[in-house]
Amino acid sequence: MNLHAQVLEGTKAAGFESCMPVQEKVLPVSIGGSDVMVQSKTGSGKTAVFVITVLEKYLRNREQGISSSALIVAPTRELAQQISEDAQVLCSKVEGFHIGVFYGGVGYEHQRKLLQMGCDIYVGTPGRLLEFMDHRELDPKRIDTFILDEADRMFDMGFFPDIKKMFRMLPSSEKRQTLLFSATLEMRVRELAWEFMNEPVEFDLEPDHITVENITQELYHVAKSEKFMLLLQLLAVEKPEYALMFTNSRHMAEELCARLRYNGYNADYLTGDLPQSQRQKALDKLKEGKTTILVATDVAARGLQIDDLPLVVNYDIPEDYENYVHRIGRTARAGKSGKAITLADEEFVYGLEAIEKYIKMKIPVIWPDNLPVVEDESLGKSWRIREDRRDNRRQGQGQRKAKPQNKGQQKTSGKPRSEQKGHDKSRAASDRTNTKSLGAMSEKERMDYYRKKYGFEPKGEPSKKDRPAKSKKEKAPEAKPVQEKAQETPKEQAKPKKGFFRRLFGGRK
Repeated sequence: MNLHAQVLEGTKAAGFESCMPVQEKVLPVSIGGSDVMVQSKTGSGKTAVFVITVLEKYLRNREQGISSSALIVAPTRELAQQISEDAQVLCSKVEGFHIGVFYGGVGYEHQRKLLQMGCDIYVGTPGRLLEFMDHRELDPKRIDTFILDEADRMFDMGFFPDIKKMFRMLPSSEKRQTLLFSATLEMRVRELAWEFMNEPVEFDLEPDHITVENITQELYHVAKSEKFMLLLQLLAVEKPEYALMFTNSRHMAEELCARLRYNGYNADYLTGDLPQSQRQKALDKLKEGKTTILVATDVAARGLQIDDLPLVVNYDIPEDYENYVHRIGRTARAGKSGKAITLADEEFVYGLEAIEKYIKMKIPVIWPDNLPVVEDESLGKSWRIREDRRDNRRQGQGQRKAKPQNKGQQKTSGKPRSEQKGHDKSRAASDRTNTKSLGAMSEKERMDYYRKKYGFEPKGEPSKKDRPAKSKKEKAPEAKPVQEKAQETPKEQAKPKKGFFRRLFGGRK
């Protein structure tokens, strides 16, 4: 391919001896400066295609005194980090070449220093890169090569508006080269290519579903309550040096990791809500051999490059059929063989038909016969609550808080609570007595009781305030103020308040 000598030295440092099919067909076109749109399976050598293209362009422009920089966008932090590491090896023999990786979940200080220093390749996720562009810390007009890796995955994760915004901020399609790589060239990907790329050359090489041909697949039908026991038995048979297991939720990933640890396996988990430092630490421990089993959600389905990974386990059947291929594609990379075990329980078995239709084959069903007897040390334990939350719950036992006061309840006075309780009890007893006595009254007696209690007078009878007092002693002291009040507010007396008792008994005293 007539590559630059420093680029050839980098390929030797990476251990490359011959081209993969995607490299053989795409590199001559991309190095020539044309836009390309490539459909290729995961683990087929796509990273080397765009990194070598960028290095060749950089060295040729440098000889002519022209500056050059590339922007590589990936859907996940793990994939961005992996691309950066691979690029570091390939450009290790190119003098003065700098690579910076930018993603969320970590602080800004180190990444801002990289921007101030200047990079020749910017690798990152859409959110953090756009943030730097909006704050003018990264000048998009300096980018002359734009690369989208795993484009279909970015659209699935909701990055389509961000990618379109990024395209509009970059130089026009005539002034930049665009390389787009995707496992599937669906309509949204093609629409993006037609709108923002300059007559791209399309390569349909090794579609993603072909990758399953080099993988030994096994399917076990099992009840959900017996799934973990079956997993322990399979691990006792397989005895993998490393294994990657996938679940559909982060809660199940934490639970599965905890149960594996309790049964003596050196396990760790990787989920999307973990801080970036913990996610990177989990990956490093697996690559260094400090972790035997890594439990992950689909956040790690793409971009993980673990050499010689012998076993992938779908503890949960993925709800998206395409994720099945991305999961098991973590093994059998670069033409190597691998094994994928899928456990089908009653909750997720409904996704099996779509998967088999997508990969165009039936996954061989294996019956769990002649498996060794193992003991599950985690039986009877609850794993849904994290250890720190469990400790807090234990400390709070026996310390019940007082029930909050109802919104409609009136505030109590400053009396002791015991007196308030006694008052409430006496009032309740009084209500019960009244109910019993009213039940024994005749209708006339009940009417008289209501008139006396609520201050109503029979119709046609003069009210008490109009009756002459028998004597000064019998005259109530409140009579005069009541009369004065009535004289002061004649309108209120003329228009008594409407209500049930007024309609029933007449005027109010």
